[in-house]
Amino acid sequence: MNITYQKFTLGNGLDVLLHEDRSCPIVAVNLWYHVGSKNETPGHTGFAHLFEHLMFEGSKHHDKGYFPPLQGAGASLNGSTNADRTNYWELLPSNALELALWMESDRMGFLLPALTDAKFRNQRDVVLNERRQNYENRPYGLAPMAMLAALFPPDHPYHWTTIGEIADLNAAHVDDVREFFATYYHPANASLAIAGDIEPEAAMALARTYFEGLPAGPTVVPVTPPTPPLEGEARLLLEDRVELPRLHIGFLSPAMFADGDAELDLAADILANGKTSRLYRRLVYEQRVATDVSAAQNSREIAGFLQVAATAAPGHTLAELERAIVEEIRRLADEGPTEDEIERGRVQAEAQFIFRLQSVGGFGGKSDQLNAYNVYVSDPDYFDRDLARYQRVTRESLQEAVRRYLTTSKRVVLSIVPKGKTILAMPGSQPSRVS
Repeated sequence: MNITYQKFTLGNGLDVLLHEDRSCPIVAVNLWYHVGSKNETPGHTGFAHLFEHLMFEGSKHHDKGYFPPLQGAGASLNGSTNADRTNYWELLPSNALELALWMESDRMGFLLPALTDAKFRNQRDVVLNERRQNYENRPYGLAPMAMLAALFPPDHPYHWTTIGEIADLNAAHVDDVREFFATYYHPANASLAIAGDIEPEAAMALARTYFEGLPAGPTVVPVTPPTPPLEGEARLLLEDRVELPRLHIGFLSPAMFADGDAELDLAADILANGKTSRLYRRLVYEQRVATDVSAAQNSREIAGFLQVAATAAPGHTLAELERAIVEEIRRLADEGPTEDEIERGRVQAEAQFIFRLQSVGGFGGKSDQLNAYNVYVSDPDYFDRDLARYQRVTRESLQEAVRRYLTTSKRVVLSIVPKGKTILAMPGSQPSRVS
């Protein structure tokens, strides 16, 4: 499953990854900055995501929106931010490669001269509105904030969500975000992947033309704080404008690529991925006490967390859901998965790998995956070793991971209930401070 590629590092520290795929006359430009919300500090959250917006507002030599010229050349483009990284991408006809590289280089090297207080305030308002839409006014939308705040202590970089805190965004000044940009958005903290219908030498020449003259930027100190274990069980509640109560159960888990990460990824699939999973079959089909159930191992660079969520069916309680979830986790720990479940998990993992490699760009695709491995493990050619983690999972290793991490004595239990109906929460639940 290896992808043929070439890797070069410019004198300013920018990694350039090249992959030739002549199957279609398109090219993907994918740029990763190794900065996310984990690089923020308490009182100054939301900056990484804010820059996802500001980077589309223009730079010194193109001081207007970034979408029109690229879309006019036939491109699709977007960006995203998570806790660990920020990425920007363009997927466009191969004859427009130079345009995309020029525009990416201009905002990398010359964004600040075009960053005005008016642009900053406008995009800050956009982000605040996005927070209202996606978190505050979305049913169950505050759950991620409550869970992260409970799983990680206040000074831990995963304590807050990428969207940021309202008070921090309102208090932010344009000079604060200027400093954040100067610290993290520069060649020595970035990785550029160019994939598709390219001639590698010509693509590399263009990358040198547009990026090599940019200053490297300051050395970025890695964020690697310890993650303290949970001290017992925390039971929290949120009142929300919802019709049905929902239960979230969270556990701290291994970081991305660490021992146990692949095991818990497969364990989450066995528990609640798809309609044949243990919890879906039991809670939704057989007992009909839930309308939905899901589970996921959320692997991050410093630490991970596994979460199970289920919505109670009318007339049923969160205690019923919690009891069934605990029983199924315990059964998985005591008896282990079946060979069929293990094999199905391995096949699903391989299928997901293949699916991600079907395109050259966009969200996912070969350019994005090359960058991911380069940024996280300094090796773009990590595909086979990543997949091998799942192929090595055994019944015994999965059992051990479940026993070690998914314990009732160290977890966060969040009840989300309709406003005014706190009686529906799990016994002993205390109001979450998230609002």
